[in-house]
Amino acid sequence: MGKILVTGATGVVGKATIKHLLKKGVPANGIAGLARNAEKAEELLALGIEIRIGDYFDYDSLLTAFQGIEKVMLVSAHSFTDRFKQHYNAITAARQAGVQHIVYMSIMRKPGSKLVMPEVTESDIFSEQTLRASGVNYTVVFEPPFTEVLPFYYGMKALEKGIHLPGGFGKMAPATRDELAEAHAVILTTPGHENKSYSLGGSEALSFRDIAGTLAEVKGQPVPYSTISEEAYKDALLKEGIPPHLADFVLDWVRDINNGEYGYQSGDLERLLGRKTLSFREYLESQS
Repeated sequence: MGKILVTGATGVVGKATIKHLLKKGVPANGIAGLARNAEKAEELLALGIEIRIGDYFDYDSLLTAFQGIEKVMLVSAHSFTDRFKQHYNAITAARQAGVQHIVYMSIMRKPGSKLVMPEVTESDIFSEQTLRASGVNYTVVFEPPFTEVLPFYYGMKALEKGIHLPGGFGKMAPATRDELAEAHAVILTTPGHENKSYSLGGSEALSFRDIAGTLAEVKGQPVPYSTISEEAYKDALLKEGIPPHLADFVLDWVRDINNGEYGYQSGDLERLLGRKTLSFREYLESQS
C-alpha cells in the first residue's frame, strides 16, 4: 500500500482518522498529515507521523504536499471559508500530483432531498461533482450530525434549563466523530471502495424529544422539553453571544434535523465498522 495523507490532521476528525489508521496496522511512515503549521501537530509528530505543510487556499503548497501520495482523506473545510475554492484546489492538486484515490466528507442528504443549507450543501455538491469529473478514484462519505456536537443545538445547559427548540419531530441518526474516523480508516485500508458513496448514519434514530428523555433517565433528573418559535430560539442564541450568521447556521441545523433530513439509516456505517454505533445513552454514560 502506498502512502496515505489525511488533511486537517490537527483537527478532531483528521487526527482520529490517523490514529485509526495506526490501529489498523498502517505503519507510521506510511501516513502523512496535512496541516497549515506544525505547531499543533506535536502529538502526531511524536507518533512518527510526517506532517506536510499546506493550505487549501495555496494550490502550490497542496501540489507539493501530495507528491508521492497514493490516497488522500479529504476532510472538508469549515463553513464560511469559501469551500468551493478550497475543495477544488485540493481535488485538482491531488489529481495533478498523481493521487489514485480521494475519500471526501460530505454532509448527509436523505435520498431525493432538495435540501439547501447555506455554506454547506452547495459547496458539497460542487465538490462531489468536481471529484467525479476528476478521473481519480473516489469515495464520498455522507456524514450525519456528530453526537458530540448535539448539545450545541439542544443547549449546553439542558440539565439546568431544559430543552426548548422550534417544533418538529423528525429523527436523526448521529454518530461520533471517532466512529466516523474509524470508518474512514477502513475505507482507506481495505479494497473495493473505489467510486462508491456511503451514507454513514448511526444505528439509532432519535429526535430532540428523545434526547430530553434520555438525558433525564441517565442523569436522574427532569429535563423539560418544550417547543418555541424559531425567532425565540435564535434570540436565545444571540443572547449567549453567538454571532448572527452562526445563529442562523445553528437554526438551519435544528430545522433540518426536525424535518428528518439526517435520519436516513443505510447500514453502511455498521457494515464498515462491523458493529452497531453507540446509542445516545451509551455515549452519555461513556462521558460520565
